[in-house]
Amino acid sequence: MTENVGALLRAVRKARGLSQRELAKRAGVTNSTISLIEQDRVSPSISSLKKVLDGLPMTMAEFFTLDVDEDKSNIFFAKDSQPNMGQGNIEYYLIGAGRPNRQIEIMREIYGKGSDTGEEMIQHDGEEGGVVVSGKLELTVGDTVCTLNAGDGYYFDCRLPHRFRNIGDSETVIVSANYPPSF
Repeated sequence: MTENVGALLRAVRKARGLSQRELAKRAGVTNSTISLIEQDRVSPSISSLKKVLDGLPMTMAEFFTLDVDEDKSNIFFAKDSQPNMGQGNIEYYLIGAGRPNRQIEIMREIYGKGSDTGEEMIQHDGEEGGVVVSGKLELTVGDTVCTLNAGDGYYFDCRLPHRFRNIGDSETVIVSANYPPSF
């Protein structure tokens, strides 16, 4: 096998927004296996590499014929490579999860019908802004409550208590940015 299997695997994994742990879980191998391959400390057998590539999913032919530039692998993030950091009826798809030293957090947020971040208001350091792509959102920041529709945006200091609630008849989709990143 070629000498750059580790670098190529790392580039493909990052391009798909996967952590070493997530790829290991998908492939049914240990996290250390992925780490050792990426560091070129072990040369995987063909069957081991196939098992890892099945976790992407990708064929051996696709893997070895890729022209991956590691710098480009951290620029574009396909929809299916964005990990869901949410839970329950709220989904937070993180853009750039595998990008090292990320300074901002960009997410596509999906609030199911009737979903709510909770009656307990959220507070943390930083700033947050976003735009409602579709649906209807009730946003409470401090003592101010506002209903936002598709195209409406927001920007606030996250030290103020805040809460997001879908008050529409369908899911609400938001694209947001936070600084500093919390995921």
